[in-house]
Amino acid sequence: MNEFPWLTTIGALPLAGAVVVAFLPASRATLAKQMALVISFVVLGLTVAMALQFDADSVAPFQFVESVDWIPQFGISYAVGVDGIALVLIALVAVLTPVALLADWHVIVDDGKHRVSTYCGLVLALEGVVVFAFAATDLFLFYVAFEVMLIPVYFLIGMFGGAQRSYAAVKFLLYSLLGGLILLAGVISLYVISSRELAEGTFDVLALGELSLDPTTERWLFVAFFFAFAVKAPMVPVHTWLPDAAAAGTPGTNTLLVGVLDKVGTFAMLRLCLPLFPDASQWAAPVVVTLAVFGIVYAGLLAIGQSDMNRLVAYTSVSHFGAIILGIFAFTELAGSGATVYMFAHGLSAAALFVTVGFLIRRRGSAMISSYGGVARVAPVLAGVFLMAGFATLSLPGLVSFVGELTTLVGSYERWPVAAVIAVIGIVLSALYVLLMYKRVAQGPATENVKGFKDLVPIEAAAISPLIALAIFFGFYPQPLFDVINPAIERTIDQVGAPAITPDVVSEAIGGVR
Repeated sequence: MNEFPWLTTIGALPLAGAVVVAFLPASRATLAKQMALVISFVVLGLTVAMALQFDADSVAPFQFVESVDWIPQFGISYAVGVDGIALVLIALVAVLTPVALLADWHVIVDDGKHRVSTYCGLVLALEGVVVFAFAATDLFLFYVAFEVMLIPVYFLIGMFGGAQRSYAAVKFLLYSLLGGLILLAGVISLYVISSRELAEGTFDVLALGELSLDPTTERWLFVAFFFAFAVKAPMVPVHTWLPDAAAAGTPGTNTLLVGVLDKVGTFAMLRLCLPLFPDASQWAAPVVVTLAVFGIVYAGLLAIGQSDMNRLVAYTSVSHFGAIILGIFAFTELAGSGATVYMFAHGLSAAALFVTVGFLIRRRGSAMISSYGGVARVAPVLAGVFLMAGFATLSLPGLVSFVGELTTLVGSYERWPVAAVIAVIGIVLSALYVLLMYKRVAQGPATENVKGFKDLVPIEAAAISPLIALAIFFGFYPQPLFDVINPAIERTIDQVGAPAITPDVVSEAIGGVR
């Protein structure tokens, strides 16, 4: 079964579907939604089938490998493959795409100016490009996917967003293009170096990891790569595009933006920064960890002060990304595995919050917390779902976000104890901003603003149910995630070569996930 081109099929199918759906006539808006949803479910089914074929005990760095010469004169290949890290994130993409479509089912309507078919095509195009970004084992292919994914996101925000959509879309694009330009300089430099050291230049990620770089060159290349990925993540202080984009985006767009697109940044830190520049990664780690911890606390404090629910959720994501980056640069197997699980968990929790906030906005027409009050009195199921999404965000025990956060912080404590202790403040802050928002929106007597609210309808339940179900399932049984992630993390940590630390207490605390 491994001879089947799983990754090409999973990536190309939504891209082909995007072309078909985008050119449907405006009068077939419902058909466009239905076709996009069916295609996304087929991609999900193929992803599950591929995951079942994945061999967690394999010693190969990548599985489901495909490689074809693309531009042989420059050593460029169409080369894809996945390890456990990429597999989990591709599965996350496959889950969140139909959720995004369902979340915007009643939000995106054909107004004669922007067609529903265009929106559906952009969502599918984004899914396909992100899959190729996670699967690419050729650096040039990764860079192409890294840049191309900006196009559908720009139009999803700029065409279908709220009042400030133009400003938010342009700001997102400028930040991303700056990061991409710096990354391109690093990619070209790395290729030139490979052409000097090897018989011919290459973009193969494994081959590039074997290069002998002088310390100064390696550090400059690390900075170029890391900056681009920090913008994408987003990491403080290059995070300010995200709150504006989230405030303008639709629930489905925000689900893909924070749940999928931003994960490319943290994934690339693991896949590229650490293996390609191991010594520079250790050199930069104190600064990166300091910024990550600052971001956890700073973004958490900003979240507490937000009056717009979408901006609040965006700042919670910035805080959580700080914790993920802390885990990546702890250089321990436990922290690395925890950070990867945290990426998966955050995709589910952030999507759940954005989706439920979208349900509220659709009923009230406002994202302001002050526009609500007493929602639980008139729509108890919707309020309950909102609370569950909040619990996932604050990492309540029994949910997968708790597993990811616990393993990340405890694994980080092994190398950066002070940073890990300070990062725990983020847990306290998350409880504050989530529970305060829920109290103001859902508790107390029903205000005039929410009287007449309808409770959760079937299509909304279909959008939110998979997120909550997966968060609970993997919260109680995270072992399948660790089984596929751990070998890839072990190889990455070995490549970094950081001084080994034996976490003898942690494994027992989390049920032997190591």
